[in-house]
Amino acid sequence: MSPISNRKGMTLIEIMIVLAILGGIMTLLLPRLTGQMEKAKVKEARIQMSQIVNALSMYYTDCGKYPQSLEGLVTQDSQCNNWGPEAYLKKSPKDPWNHDFVYEISGSEYSLKCLGKDGKEGGSGFDADITLEDIQ
Repeated sequence: MSPISNRKGMTLIEIMIVLAILGGIMTLLLPRLTGQMEKAKVKEARIQMSQIVNALSMYYTDCGKYPQSLEGLVTQDSQCNNWGPEAYLKKSPKDPWNHDFVYEISGSEYSLKCLGKDGKEGGSGFDADITLEDIQ
């Protein structure tokens, strides 16, 4: 009788080699995927800002003034019976990094800004501020 030498399965060394190859591939791909995700968040912030600008325009049309804060876009304004916030924004807007947008009003003018990934003024790359000029 001859011993059966028909092996099924993989040895520990073969499994370790496969894991090392997969780890190397992931090391190369992960930075690219992360960069693409951050680019997508910047685009999403610009889209959200456009939606806020549209809601502000509708608010101004209905009420003849801009709200004192962005919260005014999602709540009923007691001084404006024409404003129905449920049709425009469902909840108070946050940027893709879960920071508040910076909204300031001065008379009949307003400014709107997203502070970027770091949530701080200034910055570069994905940390750069996104302003109204960037979306128009």
